[in-house]
Amino acid sequence: MLRVNVNIAAARGGGGGGETQSARVGGGGSMADLVSPSTGSGQGIHRRESFLYRHDILDGELSPTRSRQTSRSDSSPLDDIIVTPVAQLIDSMRKVVCNWSMLFKIPLSRQMSTSEAEANCFPFTQLPDERRQSVAMETLQELRWCLDQLEFMQTDRSAAQIATNKFKRMLNRELYQFVESDKCRSQVTQFISRTFLDETQAEEEKRTENSGRRAAVAVTSTKLSRDRHSQQDSGGGGGVGLLTLKDSGKVLVRENCTAYYPSSTSPQRIPKYGVRTDSDDALAKQMSNLSTWGMDMFSLAQVTANRPLTAVTYTILKERGLLKTFRIPSDVLLNFLTNLEYRYKSEIPYHNSVHAADVAQSSHVLLLLPAFRNFFSDLEILATIFASAVHDVDHPGFNSQFLINSNSELALLYNDESVLENHHLAVAFQLLQQDKCDIFANISAKQRQTLRHSVIGMVLATDMSKHVRHLAHLKSMVELRRLSGNSRAELEAPDHKQQILQSLVHCADLSNPAKSWDIYSMWTKQVMEEFFLQGDREKQLGLDVSPMCDRDSARVASSQVGFIDFVVRPLWETWADLVFPDCQQILETIEENRQRHKQLMESEQR
Repeated sequence: MLRVNVNIAAARGGGGGGETQSARVGGGGSMADLVSPSTGSGQGIHRRESFLYRHDILDGELSPTRSRQTSRSDSSPLDDIIVTPVAQLIDSMRKVVCNWSMLFKIPLSRQMSTSEAEANCFPFTQLPDERRQSVAMETLQELRWCLDQLEFMQTDRSAAQIATNKFKRMLNRELYQFVESDKCRSQVTQFISRTFLDETQAEEEKRTENSGRRAAVAVTSTKLSRDRHSQQDSGGGGGVGLLTLKDSGKVLVRENCTAYYPSSTSPQRIPKYGVRTDSDDALAKQMSNLSTWGMDMFSLAQVTANRPLTAVTYTILKERGLLKTFRIPSDVLLNFLTNLEYRYKSEIPYHNSVHAADVAQSSHVLLLLPAFRNFFSDLEILATIFASAVHDVDHPGFNSQFLINSNSELALLYNDESVLENHHLAVAFQLLQQDKCDIFANISAKQRQTLRHSVIGMVLATDMSKHVRHLAHLKSMVELRRLSGNSRAELEAPDHKQQILQSLVHCADLSNPAKSWDIYSMWTKQVMEEFFLQGDREKQLGLDVSPMCDRDSARVASSQVGFIDFVVRPLWETWADLVFPDCQQILETIEENRQRHKQLMESEQR
C-alpha cells in the first residue's frame, strides 16, 4: 500500500463547512515537493511517455513551429506540446498574430499572454533583415498549415469529437506497429481495439490485415437466457439474476432483501463504520486508510465479512458531513447500501462489491486533491460517491460485447448502446424506490434532477468502449484551458465540471495500475479470472472466445503492458495535466508497475 503522508486541507465542497481531511497520495514523496517544470528549478518531473507524446507518432501532426521545437528536442518530456486539433489551430494562429505584431509593429492584443509576447515579440527596428525574412516565411507556413487543417477538419463536429477521431487514428497506428514488432501480441491489440476503441471486428480486420478472423456466432436470446439462469441457479444464493423483461414491459428488480437496520433503530446503536464485525480494532485499522491512495480493499472485505462497499460509502458520506447536509437518515442509507451490496454478485471475481468499494474510495481521494479545494459543491460530491458506488451493480461477469454478440435481453433492451452501464443505472435508481431505501427523499426536486443527470453521466463514462472519446474530451479541455491562461473560472462552468467528474470516476475505475504492486497484482489476478470464466462460457455456447479470455493462450503480463501503454498512461498523464502537480507520483507508480510486468513479459516469451 502507498502510505506516504501528504496533508491536504480539503473543504467538503463549495457548499460550506470548515472540516478538513488528510489525504495521502503517492509512493515516493510529498506532492508538495514536486515542482512544476515551468519553475525552472529542475526538481519537478512531469512524466510524459504515452503514445500521445512520442516524437515519431507526432511527426506530421504538429504545426510547423511545434514541429521545429520537437525536432530540436531529444527524448525528454514534451511538456509544452499541444496535440488536440482545435487547440493546435488556436496555438498556431496566436503564433501568426505574434509574428504579425513583430513585422509591422502592431501592438499585441490583450488576450495574448505576457510570457508569449516577451518570448517571441520585440520591436521591429531590432529585427535584422534575415530575421525579418525568416519570420515572414514562418508566418506563411503557419497560415498554410492552418488552412490545410481547416480544409480536412469536419467543422460540424465539436472540438472533442475532432480530437477523438485524431486520437483513434494515432492509437490505431501505434497498435499496428505494436503487433508488427511481435505477432504474439495480436491478442493484446484485439482486446484493446474491441474494448477501448469501440471498434467492430470488421474494422479491426481491415486495420490489422490479418486473416482468419472469425465471425461472431449468435445464439438465440431464449437459449442464452435459459443457460444463464441455469448457471446462476446452481451457483448458490449469493447472486441476483439479470434484469429481465416482464409481461408489463417494465424492468423490475428482485424483491427487497431484509433491511439491515430497522427504521426504529436509534442512531447511537449504528456501528461507527456502518457494519458489525467481530474485531472493531481490525476494522478501525483498515478504515484509518480511508483517505489514503491505494487502500487495501481485500483486507477490508475480510474484516467486514465481505461488506466493504457499505463500510466505505457510509463512512465517506458521514465524515464529509453529507448525511447532515442532505438530511439522509443513517438507517435509510444503510438499508440502501445493504441492498446495493447484495446486488453485487460475490461469486464474480472482479466486478463485485470489493471493486465498487475501491472505485468509491479512489474517487474520494481524488476529490481531496488540492486542485479541487472549494471547487465542487456538496451535491456534486454526493453524486460522485454515489455514482462510484453503484457503477457496476448487478454486473453479470460478462462484458457488453458478449451480451451484444449473444443477443441477450439486456442488449436488446438497450439497443446495444452501453448495455451494462445502462443496466447498472436502472438497478441503482430502482433500488431507491424500495421501501426505506430512498436516501434522497429529503432533497429538493431540482437537486434530485441535477444529481440524477450527473450520476447518469458519470456511470455512462465508465463504458470502456467510449474511453478514447472521454480522453479526447478531457485533453481538449486541458489544452484549451492552458491556451487561455489556465483560468480556474473557465473550469467552473457546469459542463466542464461535469466533464471533470466523469473523468475522475473513469480514472478511479482504471486505477489498478496506479496502486502499489501488491494491490495491483491482486486486482490483475481477479480481472483475468473473470475474463477466463467468460471465455469458458463462450466455449460452452459455441461463441468465438474473446481476446484475453482464453485461459490456455492469454499472456497476462503482455496484456498489462499494452493496457498501461495504450489506455492507462495516456489517461493518467492527461489527468495529471489537469491537477498538476498533485498526481505526479501516481505516474511514477504506473511506470514502476509497467516495468515489473515488462520483466514478467520477457519470461512469458521464453
